[in-house]
Amino acid sequence: MRLLHCAPLTLAVVLLSLAACADGTPENGGSSPASAAISTVAPDPARSIVPAATSSPVPAGPETFTFPDGRLSFSHPADWTVEVFEPSKTPYVGTATVRDAEGNSRINVHYGQIADVVAGSAIRTVIETDPVLGLRDHSVPTPHSSFFVDRSEAAARYRMELTAGLPVSPDGQVREGPVLLGDRVLSADVLFDAQPFTDDEAAKAWYWGAEGQALKAVLMSFSYR
Repeated sequence: MRLLHCAPLTLAVVLLSLAACADGTPENGGSSPASAAISTVAPDPARSIVPAATSSPVPAGPETFTFPDGRLSFSHPADWTVEVFEPSKTPYVGTATVRDAEGNSRINVHYGQIADVVAGSAIRTVIETDPVLGLRDHSVPTPHSSFFVDRSEAAARYRMELTAGLPVSPDGQVREGPVLLGDRVLSADVLFDAQPFTDDEAAKAWYWGAEGQALKAVLMSFSYR
């Protein structure tokens, strides 16, 4: 509201000062009020183009890692690293270890020769599964980023990985095996300690937290060409 009242007043002062100059009647020993009024309200160009300072730096965006063959890629946080090893180039086989900012190994990726998808016998509870769109047109069924728990003889094994389609098929079969990409296969597994969670509720809380969602983002970012 202050700016709306001040702008007409300033304009009036400038117009009166210009009129005084035209009449040749300077005040205060020859110095015209026009110059004082104009210099007081003159805009500062720097203020209009320099953005306000922020209290914290803008976080760096994700970086993309591409296997040396140029076909398989995924993204990871800017302060994470990827260590790649190629035991064979013909046929191509590559492995990558994704490490977090503290240097801890978080995801293992294997990319190489063909293997079959097989059925498993564990009782599987799926916590969440989502299709990976960057792999959708290169593999049937569409690969998913999946978080689930397998139970066998009262032992629970929590797993978060890329699955070949849904982690449990529509007919209720537990599916195991790598993702098929033409003449190649892909597996990407989040690394857990032997007993990472006390129960399913603790697993869900971790998964929906910052750590779980950062790992999910890596799995969801896979693409192939």
